[in-house]
Amino acid sequence: MFSVFPPRNSLLVAALSLVLTRLSCSSLSVLDIPHIASYFGTKTRYEEVNPHLLRDISSVNTSVLKPPPNERCTPVHLTAVIRHGSRYPTVKNIRRIRKLSELVRTESSRGSAGSEGSGGWLQEIQSRWEMWYTDDMDGQLVMKGREDLRQLAKRLSVLFPSLLSEENLRRVSLRSSSKHRCVSSVEAFQEGLQHTWRHTEVQYSHQVDDELMRFFERCRGYVEGVENNRTALQEVEKFKHGEEMDGVRRRMAEKLGLPHHRLTPDLVEAAFFLCSYELSIKSLHSPWCFLFDERDARVLEYKSDLKQYWKRSHGHVISSMSSCPLFHHVFRTLDKAGRPRRSTDASPEPASILVGHAETLLPLLSLLGLYKDQTPPTASNYHSQHGRSFRTSLIVPYAANVLFVLYDCQRGPRLQLLINEQPVRFPGLEKEDAPLYREVRATYRHLLDGCDFDRECEGRTSGRGPNIEL
Repeated sequence: MFSVFPPRNSLLVAALSLVLTRLSCSSLSVLDIPHIASYFGTKTRYEEVNPHLLRDISSVNTSVLKPPPNERCTPVHLTAVIRHGSRYPTVKNIRRIRKLSELVRTESSRGSAGSEGSGGWLQEIQSRWEMWYTDDMDGQLVMKGREDLRQLAKRLSVLFPSLLSEENLRRVSLRSSSKHRCVSSVEAFQEGLQHTWRHTEVQYSHQVDDELMRFFERCRGYVEGVENNRTALQEVEKFKHGEEMDGVRRRMAEKLGLPHHRLTPDLVEAAFFLCSYELSIKSLHSPWCFLFDERDARVLEYKSDLKQYWKRSHGHVISSMSSCPLFHHVFRTLDKAGRPRRSTDASPEPASILVGHAETLLPLLSLLGLYKDQTPPTASNYHSQHGRSFRTSLIVPYAANVLFVLYDCQRGPRLQLLINEQPVRFPGLEKEDAPLYREVRATYRHLLDGCDFDRECEGRTSGRGPNIEL
């Protein structure tokens, strides 16, 4: 795409005008999607991970369910851990966006922002884009976010018709974080389920459970050892002020005709996030997107991934161990659903829906041993990390989901894992999509027997340090 916007080049000006005109549109065709849309980390749309949904939001591929073809298997339970849908920025990022907006307004009003061509670009932003974000939005779910969860519920109803059936709706367990965006998401999920069965009035029934969905807040070892520990994220700070990020700053400053020092790393990130927010909230191709090429987007995604890796994932043992309550809850639920029953026993709970945050999913996925690259990402090895599996843009976009599907099969219960509606094999059990449940339990026996939240979070301090086994 464009790297600079000289007003004397009529073709570039015409293209820019076309893009800005499209800001008035309420939806995007596939061709209108920003070229950097798949690099937004935890601010990525779910559709970037599953592009077929852009053509048909109701599209369901039933072939993702993979019990052994030579065994008769029936799904008997679904546990789904789901991230909330698309949301407004938090206050922290709204204030960064406001600061960036003020910089653009100040510089464009001067009319001499530096180079002859770039002042016009600043004035274009000032005249065509308004700062519309307000502090009271603070991370709340947007309409698109509600639709994310409604549509996910409808697709899961098609994928698991015997579990999320009309007669089973009242027996589905639903829990949520107390955060407004999560409560709104679990409500939207219920709307999707009930609308599937033509219910005109939605009967909400869910439990707020922060002990389960916001376990990280209660883990003193994590809060003290990572959350409030300046040294825990030193790799992020080094990269933030390193040569790759400095290159992005210089290129952006040149495009805007601003002195390099005026654009801090936080302001560069704010412009990048503006592109992501306006796509995920309003389906707009924001003019801010054209400040970044794919090289810039990869750098900014890596900076975001470093933060999530060292704060929420494999970087520190305590980050994943803090998810012990959720891990045990999932396996207790699966144990109960797979337990042999007498003919007089009640049927197992058909589904357990748990709605939380990226901060809920990442520690759990890490505890399961997923997305653990042989070499950890650091500030100094960016160029060797392009093929890494730990990419939050693909793992935890808005409405990300981790599905545990329990089957009743001839040889015994089997368990399949799906992430964002795609099959993923358990580490150590890569030969089968749906291994026997007893084999899954044996693989995680050390955690089922030893992952004690109180001991990990309140006891020994050694678990709070860096993961030296990486």
